[in-house]
Amino acid sequence: MIVRKKTEVKTVDWGNGLSHRFLLEADRMGFTLCHTIVRAGTKSRLEYRRHLEACYCIGGRGWIELADGSATHDLSPGVLYALNDHDAHFLIAAPDTDLELISVFNPPLQGDERHTLAEGAFSQY
Repeated sequence: MIVRKKTEVKTVDWGNGLSHRFLLEADRMGFTLCHTIVRAGTKSRLEYRRHLEACYCIGGRGWIELADGSATHDLSPGVLYALNDHDAHFLIAAPDTDLELISVFNPPLQGDERHTLAEGAFSQY
């Protein structure tokens, strides 16, 4: 059995927020579980080419927008989104509040992955 407190896990500053990484590849669970904080007022260009990701909103509000602009979805507590096609997307936190997500990655992360946020390019790992 694995039992961890948030104060005991690896925390990574991924550029526009923090990722508290509760389960990693070394735990041999087959997935990663994170508590992700997206800083208020930020817009992140993201794309996971080697991982599938699902996120469940537990706090704050924001938006997920496909890179081609074909769809934008409101995020608030109780809403899940899943990037089942390695979708390039924008993750946007409302200007007045951090967005809080529970994120699941498959295959699992090693633990040190960080985004490289640059204008005009989608960060990936």
